[in-house]
Amino acid sequence: MIPYLRRLTLRARLALFAGVAVAVAVAVAAAAAWFVTRQQLTNQLDASLQSVQASPGYVQALLRTCGLTQRPDSTTADTPTSYTVQVVTADGTVCAAPGTTPINVDRSDRAVARGQLDSVLHDATDKDGTPMRVATSGTNLPGGFGDGYAVSIAQPLSMVNKPLNTLALVLFGVAGVGVAGAITTGLAIARAGLRPVERLTQTVEHIARTEDLDVRIPVAGTDEIARLSSSFNAMTEALAASRDRQQQLIEDAGHELRTPLTSLRTNIELLIRSEKSGRKLPANAHQELLGSVEAQISELTKLVGDLQELSRPDSAPSAGSLRVVALHEITKRALDRVELRGPNLIFQTELDPWYAHADPAALERSLVNVLDNAVKFSPPEGEISVRLASGTLIVRDHGPGIPTDELPYVFDRFWRSPTARSLPGSGLGLAIVANTIRQAGGTVELRAHPEGGTEAVVRLPGTKTPPPASPAERLPADGD
Repeated sequence: MIPYLRRLTLRARLALFAGVAVAVAVAVAAAAAWFVTRQQLTNQLDASLQSVQASPGYVQALLRTCGLTQRPDSTTADTPTSYTVQVVTADGTVCAAPGTTPINVDRSDRAVARGQLDSVLHDATDKDGTPMRVATSGTNLPGGFGDGYAVSIAQPLSMVNKPLNTLALVLFGVAGVGVAGAITTGLAIARAGLRPVERLTQTVEHIARTEDLDVRIPVAGTDEIARLSSSFNAMTEALAASRDRQQQLIEDAGHELRTPLTSLRTNIELLIRSEKSGRKLPANAHQELLGSVEAQISELTKLVGDLQELSRPDSAPSAGSLRVVALHEITKRALDRVELRGPNLIFQTELDPWYAHADPAALERSLVNVLDNAVKFSPPEGEISVRLASGTLIVRDHGPGIPTDELPYVFDRFWRSPTARSLPGSGLGLAIVANTIRQAGGTVELRAHPEGGTEAVVRLPGTKTPPPASPAERLPADGD
């Protein structure tokens, strides 16, 4: 049955379930109504039988007619024509009124005749097999005339069964109409209720067929369907934005790779042509070409590494890559690496202890990028101040600064200031910094200093003392 239901459409299943639910409810209500009516009719019939009393004269006449007594009695009584009346003796002998069919006697009737019971009500059948409802009670004849006798008064159960059968037919018809109406109504409600789902399905199929992520589903109301539509629209917007970022990354990467590859190819072709032609290049020119090739290969290597770093998802890294790190120690190691690139610069450092949760290798690369930017834009023999206090790292240079209108774009991928395009770099360093700091739960910003130059401000949540952690979670003292 379950596999068959799974082959039905959702609309058909909803209609079927509605019909079954209504059928069960109607069946329960109809059965309850039938049993209550049956009980009421039976109670009315019993009350009617118990209210009828055969007169003593009529009972005596029956006894004389059946030869059960010879005592004269002038008392007469009319027979209650709508009832069957019979006298039952203690040994089970039956004396029925003339023209009536005797009713089969059971033990309770004999017990009443023997005086063991006052009266009984029960179902029985007559000699023709007709179902009857019988009320048996003791006689009250004067002078002990009724000793050992009981009187049974009965009516056919058809007086109850016929109305019940008619009621059953009516209830069955009403139930059939109700179930049919429930199925029809269920189909209509399912069709109306599932219309937004059908539109959503058509939209999904259209997107799967055409890969058009610009399609949106109209949202009306605040019900579950509206929430589903809103969530689907948000999902398609996120997918479209992700695809656009991917496409933009590919285009920007191709653009950035084209320049060093072209220069590298030109230099290599010059070296190859020199070797093939046998015309040796001057020693200085040869060394310059080799140095240029080496620099371009290094630039390409760094660019590919940056692209790999940015290709990671923007979501938080796995718990295994986050460890308790000493930010002041990582900053000191980054400074040691960057100082080699600016031997003529003056570094003023003030690093207070601070511990945070981050990916140690990624965090050190990011701080190197921040410090490298300060070195790149600092004038010869300029000063760079590095201060870490309460989880806020401020790196300030005394360079030309960044125009205010360019500050919103400094963390975009491949964005480079027009004044810095002549300097080496791919425009990915600050994008990597922003991505790494955001994954560690912190923030980063660049701002102009009032006295000139630029400040890079990195904030990471943490504590001044190392939190409880296993030794495996601590950053090794010697770096990566």
